[in-house]
Amino acid sequence: MASGSGTGTTPPTDAPAEATARARAKAERRTELLRAAARLFAERGFPRVSLDDLGAAAGVSGPAVYRHFASKQAVLAAVLLDASEGLRTGGAAVVEAAGGARVALERLVAFHVEFALANPDVIRVQDHDLDSLAETDRHAVRALQRQYVELWVGVLARLRPEEARAALRTRAHATFGLLNSTPYSDRPGSSATTRSTLERMALAALTA
Repeated sequence: MASGSGTGTTPPTDAPAEATARARAKAERRTELLRAAARLFAERGFPRVSLDDLGAAAGVSGPAVYRHFASKQAVLAAVLLDASEGLRTGGAAVVEAAGGARVALERLVAFHVEFALANPDVIRVQDHDLDSLAETDRHAVRALQRQYVELWVGVLARLRPEEARAALRTRAHATFGLLNSTPYSDRPGSSATTRSTLERMALAALTA
């Protein structure tokens, strides 16, 4: 077959690059939807937010939300599961990289302070709407959170081997209560002074 211009041949395309770009765009839209959902759920409460509200807040139509999530409850599950998984995996990475127990504890505290100040809406949603999750999702969130707590308990046990793990767990939970109260008393992106104060208070509570 002779070749030449006008044969109707299709120019080659970079299919992998296009697929990667589409996947990236989809992931970014999902992130936008979850950020908008966390803000709306925190402001109004889960029952008072519709899928149309979520879509409008993220710049899409309500039905377009279904391209990413099967239901409003699935959006809530993603908000809380993503946060819980991020804490668990991030905390584990902090502990693994730290080496010594004291350094690990200091870095865990800094890690959680950063999370609390950067994600006030998620913390509010956790406080108010956890029970709105389906049972399986609620159990999954709780399991991830228990694993995160045990990371802290493991580090504390290295520093305080004489203390019962139940008591160390109490210290960890009390510290989370302190740090997770920041959405109710401060603004996201707080000053370095606020971060430093929170870190000192948390370390004092954990090691007193």
